[in-house]
Amino acid sequence: MPRVTVNPVSERLEMEYPCQWLYKLIGADEASLRQAVLEVVEVDGVTIERSNTSSGGNYVSLNVEVRVCTEHERTGIYDALRAHRSVRMVL
Repeated sequence: MPRVTVNPVSERLEMEYPCQWLYKLIGADEASLRQAVLEVVEVDGVTIERSNTSSGGNYVSLNVEVRVCTEHERTGIYDALRAHRSVRMVL
């Protein structure tokens, strides 16, 4: 996980890049979620693991770990995953 510090001037959190970043995806179908990841993230360096299934079996969550080099890349992946039709939520 990234090294995080607080900038004393701006009081904003700052991360040291490159770093590994974990996204949690929630959706209705595991195969569709995995396909969404492959459409958004380069295959090299991504780890996808099933995380959980809802008690009613309607939703599944995946942990997706990716190496990111910049904040722009990290937020771009987040935005692309969030906009994908198969993804209900990204944490």
